Amino acid sequence: MKRILLVLLVAITVCEVVTAQTKQGTINYERKINLWKRIRDEQRRANVPEFRTTKHVLTFNDTVSLYKTIKEEDEINPFEGGGEGRGFGGGGGRGRMFGSNDGDLFKNFSTGMSIQATEQSGKDFLISDTIKNQPWKITGETKTILGFNCHKATLKQKGGFGGGGFGDNGGNRRNRELPPDMQAPPATDTTKRVPQEIEVVAWFADKILAQVGPDNYGQLPGAILEVNIDNGFMVFTATEIKDLKSPKDLKEPKKGKPVTRAEFRKMMMDLRQHFGNAVPEPSN
Repeated sequence: MKRILLVLLVAITVCEVVTAQTKQGTINYERKINLWKRIRDEQRRANVPEFRTTKHVLTFNDTVSLYKTIKEEDEINPFEGGGEGRGFGGGGGRGRMFGSNDGDLFKNFSTGMSIQATEQSGKDFLISDTIKNQPWKITGETKTILGFNCHKATLKQKGGFGGGGFGDNGGNRRNRELPPDMQAPPATDTTKRVPQEIEVVAWFADKILAQVGPDNYGQLPGAILEVNIDNGFMVFTATEIKDLKSPKDLKEPKKGKPVTRAEFRKMMMDLRQHFGNAVPEPSN
């Protein structure tokens, strides 16, 4: 009798552990960029908001993930003036940053490949790339985020030229988020500075059994609920976690011309030779 009760107790415990874990879902994030951390001059600070905040959503299972920006119709670029055709490719300041509008980021963990949907100069592209390795170091620290016990992990990587951006694409991707005079110089500029090494701190929930996270971050034994880049320059924070409503929410982007990362980078470098900093610096 005691043996039967012990078996039942073990079975109940296992069921509780399984039901407490999940391999799919939807996570909403808020991304906040502290622009003043890259601006020392007080006069320039007076003309630039301290923070730029955007919202994003990550849908995932244990095989694929889809990361999207939640576009707000009334979002205005605080660094652009009035008039038509502002920034390379035109389109004004609503929902766009310096002529670039990154779309969905799709990852297939089975194949180790990603597809980034983006738009440049009025044309849509689908950039294929490998999912780069991220050598995280897991520490013993923990904290609670949205009711989940999260573990701390750190990562050293090359940042921008005082301008931020990160993830698998290195420092160049977020360079476009900054005012033009804070962006890295054109690719042809021989005075370009060497990217600095910055620290990335992530907090992941091991009860969410998917190696996912905001933007290009992931590869930890649990979903990343918070990422702090370069001591608060850029912070991703999970604001809500929900169940996955339908597998249809995990569709791979299809709109655009397929190109490799190398092909897209070459195209952007060619454009920068003609238009300079009006064109975002290509990602690695």
